[in-house]
Amino acid sequence: MLDDLTHTPKTNEALHAQPATRSDQSAPAFLQLTDVLTERRFAVRIDPDDSSLVLNNLMAKYVQRCSVKAYLAENRMTPASANALTSIQEYLYHLSDLGALQGPVHGVAFRQHDQFVAHEEPPTVARVIADGTPIRVIDIAIDRNAVGYELNWKGFHRRRWDKNPTAHTRFILEAIEAQNTPEEARRIMNLESQGDKIQFIRAIAQRIWHSDFESYSRFSGAKLRYKTGDETVANIQAGRGGICSEKVQALKFLTDAYGLESEYILVGPEIPDRPPEDTLRQLLETFDFSFSKRHMRYWQHLAVLYHLDDPLLVDATNGNIPFLFEQGTNATKYLDYDQKISLPVKMALVPENFYYHQASQRLAQDLYYAMEHFIQEIDLVQVFDNELGLYIDDQLLVAPIVYKTEAEYDDINSDYVQACDAQGLECSITQSWTLDSQLGDELQRRNPIAAQAIQESKEHLLARYQHFEGEGHSAGLALIGLSPRQA
Repeated sequence: MLDDLTHTPKTNEALHAQPATRSDQSAPAFLQLTDVLTERRFAVRIDPDDSSLVLNNLMAKYVQRCSVKAYLAENRMTPASANALTSIQEYLYHLSDLGALQGPVHGVAFRQHDQFVAHEEPPTVARVIADGTPIRVIDIAIDRNAVGYELNWKGFHRRRWDKNPTAHTRFILEAIEAQNTPEEARRIMNLESQGDKIQFIRAIAQRIWHSDFESYSRFSGAKLRYKTGDETVANIQAGRGGICSEKVQALKFLTDAYGLESEYILVGPEIPDRPPEDTLRQLLETFDFSFSKRHMRYWQHLAVLYHLDDPLLVDATNGNIPFLFEQGTNATKYLDYDQKISLPVKMALVPENFYYHQASQRLAQDLYYAMEHFIQEIDLVQVFDNELGLYIDDQLLVAPIVYKTEAEYDDINSDYVQACDAQGLECSITQSWTLDSQLGDELQRRNPIAAQAIQESKEHLLARYQHFEGEGHSAGLALIGLSPRQA
């Protein structure tokens, strides 16, 4: 529970909480907040006398009006806690268009031990023994179940850009310089002409497209269930990647910062007709997905449409989806229902036709918000429900297999072998979580970062799976070569 506190042990077993007493008043005091929906958590060391503040004053001083940089400089919190605090601030407070924190979001409640904490009352302080040292902890859960789709996206992107402008600018500049001379890159960065803007977008989009199409980052490293645009950019800079919607959000996040007007495009297989927006909106309000499989195809994938002198349609996600960068009438052919064309796609084993649709931006934005906040198992959906596994490139699909019994494993193994044999593809199915095969060896040579992350994903993926499906499961790996076997 208190893993984020500085100088506390990494396991909960060494922590023993009990009510604080007067004799504990000199012990170090910490405030820890956990967002129930996303499980993001931060802890900060507070001034000892502030442990008696009422909730409103405590939140105002240590969350709303705080300096994260000062917290880090004074060793009041860890870098991981600092990242979580940035997110939690955005959950609790409205944002201005410039990204400044405003008033509290209506409907947020705070709980301790399943009891609601009144805003004008001081929260309970617990005494915790950490490595033999007594500390005082105010441990609060944030309950946002009564909050709707509350986010100023313009302010959100501005705030996230301002958090680390140097890194974001470096990402863009490196992408442009990879295709141009330094002098040309500086000219393009100024965006003085339509040609500059097109080259600017293309370079960033190609950099994102070439990054890994992966879900392994959800179960290794920071283990974020769903990444925002800036988090995806940082992940790509670290040699990793993201799934389609994360990559699209990363592209829009970066180009929004340079004032390039754009909109999200809904994309899905075998759905040429207009999106049923009222039905899709209802799904986002009720989360009742019964009998809605066809409707949900409309947001199975996303892209970006830029409003330059001519429309520019960009799909920069990869996962064996071709790099789509179409301008003018070539772009409108994908969007105009009188002449709509599809993009042929084969991500893994099944060929599909992807159709691109303009839709309400509020619908697309709320879909993003739901994926980060309201869909608790979002980290597992792409892996299992959408059958995209942990990693896809043009040569290999890596997918986890989860089973309880030998018979269940045999059935899964048989299904994979039959599917691969039908297309003449090589596969390696193992009961244990291992890359010890020819396909696995090739991945480790070709992409050691991905291979290592996949190896590290087992524990957290299995824990998350069993959280929803119950205990007693084992996990192995399926590796499918996507190039036909050599005769």
